[in-house]
Amino acid sequence: MILTPIAKHAIVIGAGIGGLAAAAAVAGHFERVTVLERDVLPLDASPRPGTPQDNQLHVLLTGGQRALGELFPGFADDLARAGAVPIRLNLDFREEFPGFDPFFPQRDLGWDLYGMSRPLLELIVRRNARKLPNIAMRDGCRALHIVASKDGSATGVRLETKDRTDETLPADLVIDASRRGALALSFLEATGRPRPAQTEIGVDLSYATATFAIPEGSRNWKAVVTIPEIPASSRTGYLVSIEGNRWIALISERHIEMPSPDPDEFMGRMQQLRTSTIYDAIKDARRLDGIHRFSIPENSWQHYEQLGDFPRGLLPIGDAICRFNPIYGQGMTVAAGEACILRDLLAKRAGSKDPLAGLGQAFLAGIQPLLTDAWSQSAVPDFAHPQTRGERPADLDDSLRFGGGLLRLAGQDATVHKLMMGVRQLIEPGSALGDPELVRRVTSQG
Repeated sequence: MILTPIAKHAIVIGAGIGGLAAAAAVAGHFERVTVLERDVLPLDASPRPGTPQDNQLHVLLTGGQRALGELFPGFADDLARAGAVPIRLNLDFREEFPGFDPFFPQRDLGWDLYGMSRPLLELIVRRNARKLPNIAMRDGCRALHIVASKDGSATGVRLETKDRTDETLPADLVIDASRRGALALSFLEATGRPRPAQTEIGVDLSYATATFAIPEGSRNWKAVVTIPEIPASSRTGYLVSIEGNRWIALISERHIEMPSPDPDEFMGRMQQLRTSTIYDAIKDARRLDGIHRFSIPENSWQHYEQLGDFPRGLLPIGDAICRFNPIYGQGMTVAAGEACILRDLLAKRAGSKDPLAGLGQAFLAGIQPLLTDAWSQSAVPDFAHPQTRGERPADLDDSLRFGGGLLRLAGQDATVHKLMMGVRQLIEPGSALGDPELVRRVTSQG
C-alpha cells in the first residue's frame, strides 16, 4: 500500500538483503519501485553467483530480524514455516570462551534467533518483497551506470537487459545496494565530486564451511562457538543448526593462506580448536557437501556522510557504505536497520514541499549511530590481533580491558548478560554500556 506518494519511481540496484529491505522501505512512498539484479534469481533456496559466500554460515542478529519484521510483517513466522531453526538466546547457544570452561552460562535471555542458510533467508525476504504490488524485480540484467542530469543529480540507471540490449530507466531516486557500491562511487567521479574518505581495517580473514546431517542424539545446544586464546590464536569454530536437519560448521582464522578444500584437513583443523565440542559433534556425522572457502582481506567504511555536496536522487545503502567483518554477523542486520531509518525519514518528509531535497544528507546522518555502534563492536576485537592492519584506536587497551571485564561480570550477573547481548545483537545502543554504575562494576573486575 502506498501511504503517501512523494515521487513516481525509485530504482534499487541489487536484490540482496539490503536491496530488498530498501525496496520495501521506499515502496510506501513511490508509485513504482524497480529492483535490478544481475543474477537470475532462483525460485527456491539455491545459491546464486552474485553472492559467492552463499554457502558460508550467515547469521541475522535479533536487531536485523526485528527490522525485517517491521518491513515485512510476519517475517519471523515465515522463517519458521520455511524450516529455519529457532535458537533461544542464550539457552540454546553454547559459547566457549577462555576462562569460562566448560562454557559461558546458558541463560534464557528471551530472544529467538533463527538458524538457516543464506539462500533460505534471501528466498523468504524475496517472497515478501514480491507481495508488495508496486515492487517489480528485474533479474538477469546488469546496471551499467547511474545517469546524471546537467546539475549533477541522479536521474536514472542505464542497464543491460536479459537479451543484451541497452535500456535507460528514469527514476526520482536511485539506491545503490550492490556489494561494493561501485556505481555510486563512479557517479561521484563522473559528476566531478570527490570520493568519500575510507576507513579500512585489514583482517585477512579466511574461513571454510561444510554442512553435515545432524545425527540422532540429545544435546543441550543448537549452536556452538569456540573462541580461542587471543592473541595466541585466531582459530575460531562455529556449529549452527539450520533447515533440513543439518548443521553448518565453519572454522575461521586470520593471516593465513586460503584453507585447503581437502575434507581431512578441514576435520584436522576442527580437531585443533581450543575445545573438542564441535569436532566431537561432527566427527561421525555424514558430510553433505564439499568444503566451501572464502576470504575477506579488510573491513571498509565509505564516509559518505563527510561529503559536503551529496547528489540529489542518490542513496548508497548496506555494503555500498560499510562492509563489516562477517564473523560478527552485522552486515545484514545493519542493512535492514538502515532501511527502517530510510522508511521513517521518508514518512517524516512526506508532507514537505520537496521531500527528496537533502534526503541523502539526512539519511547518511541518520544512520551514523547504527554504523558507529556496529563498527566499534568489531574493530576493538579485530585489533586484539597484532597483525591486524589499520589505525589502532588510542584507547584500544582500555577498550579491550573493559570488554574482558564486561564478559566476566556478565558471567556472574544475568541482567548484565542480557544488556551485553542486547548491544551485540544491535537491539540496544552501545551507549547503554556507558552507564556509570555499570562502568564501575566492570572496572572492578580487574
